[in-house]
Amino acid sequence: MNTRKVIDESSGPVALSASFNSNNILFSVALENGFQIYNTQKCEVVSARRLRGGIGNTQILDTTNFIALVGGGKQPHFPENKVIIWDEKSQTAAITMEFRTEVKRVCLSKDHIVVVLLNSVNLYRFAKPPSKITMFETSNNPFGLCCLGKRVVAFPGRTPGHVQIVELATKNVSIVPAHSLPLRALDLSRDGEFLATASEKGTLIRIWSVASGTRLAEFRRGVDPAAIFSVAISPSNAFLAVTSDKSTLHIFELVPQPAPAPAPSSIRSPHHRSHSHSLTPSPARGEAPNGGTPPPQPAPSVFSATSSHRPSPPPPSAAQPAEPPPHKWGFLSKLPFAPRVFSDTYSACSCAFAPGDEPPHLSLGPGGVAGGGAGGTAADAYLRSPSASAPIPGVPGGRPGKGIIGWVEQKRRCGGGAGEGVGRGRGGREESDWEVEDALVVLGAGSDARWEMFRVARGGEGGTGGWVVWREGWRRYLED
Repeated sequence: MNTRKVIDESSGPVALSASFNSNNILFSVALENGFQIYNTQKCEVVSARRLRGGIGNTQILDTTNFIALVGGGKQPHFPENKVIIWDEKSQTAAITMEFRTEVKRVCLSKDHIVVVLLNSVNLYRFAKPPSKITMFETSNNPFGLCCLGKRVVAFPGRTPGHVQIVELATKNVSIVPAHSLPLRALDLSRDGEFLATASEKGTLIRIWSVASGTRLAEFRRGVDPAAIFSVAISPSNAFLAVTSDKSTLHIFELVPQPAPAPAPSSIRSPHHRSHSHSLTPSPARGEAPNGGTPPPQPAPSVFSATSSHRPSPPPPSAAQPAEPPPHKWGFLSKLPFAPRVFSDTYSACSCAFAPGDEPPHLSLGPGGVAGGGAGGTAADAYLRSPSASAPIPGVPGGRPGKGIIGWVEQKRRCGGGAGEGVGRGRGGREESDWEVEDALVVLGAGSDARWEMFRVARGGEGGTGGWVVWREGWRRYLED
């Protein structure tokens, strides 16, 4: 009698990876049998292509019909050392590029193609055929970290923890000693002015000036180490979003913004966010502890999924204080010789996100890496086996990614301006209680692949309280 457990118990489609395009309007999903492209705000399928093999990672060129494909999964459709620039309109391979080692990631712009390998970054001019401009050596880069902007490209340096920033016009290279440990996450602001970095330790996130290479701000996610899944600067450079294997979404305030003064009882003036690029460390704010009371959440919206996926109840209408909340550690933050964890700047608000439930062969081990595990369960024993520790071919990091952040900057006026009345919001509450200005989507790949929409706004009566973030809707995007 065969009593061995089946190693691969997965059924149905599996998303090997997911990525946003440059302005986060679309996101693409690499599957074991092709790829799909979705509208980010509504999570609707824009295009789907079924192939005879797997795609490990994808990257859309803006909103064009070109998408970069790298083979991956159990039966890769293309070799993992090849990059295919696919023309979805003609359904043909417009460009094919071959390398000696596995491709970790591809970044695209209208002028450049950047191909990331384990120990190098290759820069090409977007043409047919593509012309190679130069190549840069890097430290081990299993997650394929790279950010391509209009003027610069940023990726790990030769020394672990360092970042190379290359000016595309001049090819001048600047080295930023960002961390003492290897990098785990990178993000370049949309205007190319600021760079966010996080290391494998995952306790500190730092913001750097791209022009000067100086550190502008440092934020503390927490005290315990964690695997950072994603860091993302909002389009207005006002916020920084961070996700980790703690299943928590943190929102840090980059540019301090005073709360607006309360408006008249029935009329409220619109609140405009400052778009200043003068980035300075924000005042210390409290952080909702993991497992604590969840932040207020609104009633269902057009972004909510089916009726079985119910958002949390609407937020209470009770007013919140206009003053900033106290520091996370209270008076300890003011002691002159206390450890720095007591005085560091923590997130302005936070809430939980759902990474999804994955079978052992798709799960990340401790530290957010493939394999590992030191427990005593059957799943832990499997994670320690050689077959589990082997990364999935063609997939950045070796396992389906989780907590991938994309800001969508969907502004919505909830109250009326001068001469306009204030309507009633969902759940019977006055819409003037909340003003929604920023939204972000968090993606997860795997067999339990999820799309979650979050919103950031000021709470309290008239939007005069502290910042809050809540989940407005979610769905499993691979379900029909």
